[in-house]
Amino acid sequence: MANKRSEQYAELIQQHDTQQLVCQNAWVLANIPLIKKTLESFDFTHGKTLIIDGKAISNIDSSGAWQLQKLIYKLQKANIKVQLQNFTKEQELLLKMLQDQTANFKGIPKKKYFNWLYQFGESTFYHLQQVLTFLSFIGEITSVAIKTIHQPRLRPLLSTIEITGFQALPLLALLSFMIGVVIAYQMGLQLLNYGANIYIVDLTGFSIFREFGPLLTAIIVTGRTGSAFTAQLGTMKLNEELDALRTMGISPIELLVLPRILGLIIVMPLLTIWADIFGVIGSMLMAKNMLAINMADFLIRFQQAVTIHSLLVGLCKTPVFAMLIAGIGCFQGMQVSGGADSVGKQTTKSVVQAIFCIIIADALFSVLFSSLKI
Repeated sequence: MANKRSEQYAELIQQHDTQQLVCQNAWVLANIPLIKKTLESFDFTHGKTLIIDGKAISNIDSSGAWQLQKLIYKLQKANIKVQLQNFTKEQELLLKMLQDQTANFKGIPKKKYFNWLYQFGESTFYHLQQVLTFLSFIGEITSVAIKTIHQPRLRPLLSTIEITGFQALPLLALLSFMIGVVIAYQMGLQLLNYGANIYIVDLTGFSIFREFGPLLTAIIVTGRTGSAFTAQLGTMKLNEELDALRTMGISPIELLVLPRILGLIIVMPLLTIWADIFGVIGSMLMAKNMLAINMADFLIRFQQAVTIHSLLVGLCKTPVFAMLIAGIGCFQGMQVSGGADSVGKQTTKSVVQAIFCIIIADALFSVLFSSLKI
């Protein structure tokens, strides 16, 4: 008789052509690593029959039963007869429940990895679908706008104007002021070398009115308002509030999307003017401290060098920026599905896509204005 002992969970006893596996202690999930190590250390090939004795098992759960059933299936495939003894009815029932699953188990499927060409095609197809869905969304908005233009919903519109416009003024003023300071400082360093201090007024005026004012406002509104649109509509969709509106015969586009787009179109030019004012104030203070240009001289030069034309060039971009921000924000909100993590993903997408589209639109405006010599 030859004995081979494990530390704690099983003992293998050899008797001529018969082996006996005496299971001990708790065969539960917490002990599975040690149980597997113990079973792997045994050599079951020295007998034609294996008797598994469960009398000494204090507790067994599905994970422990799974280890036993895997061993039984492996030995049966090797033409070794397996017998169970001293198992309770509940333990035998648990082993029987796992018998079919063990026989049909083919292992954890491996994740398929596709080459770069397949991934590129899949990504292209997905983005084309997104573009077509977005165009359909724009068409639906246009159709609803035409139908409801004679009877707009004023309360949601005014609420949007307050939230996206009035409440954004402090943040926009602070950031615009700082941008004005930075622009004047960077340009002033170069102008000092040539003694052309007074031209800081021309440079900051043109850059703020034509580019930095509208662009900075659009980016701030994207991060503050566009993301809020996505999160609000996405949460409402998850809570089935949009379905409830449709059930009551109310179009979510009419009640939720259209007022947000119209409100932002109204607010964006006003916010841009607000940003221009504080940007100029920031550059004026920096010019005084750095270039010794007092405020009176700055304002006189500003009136002479920077015309209303530069302001209008910047303002004409803002409705396009507003439509991009609100349209993309609302669209991504309507695309939310599944769980709460989808809200975060779509919000990130809306901010990234809106900023990308704003920069592309600004570049196209620059090319257009250059070709028209505006």
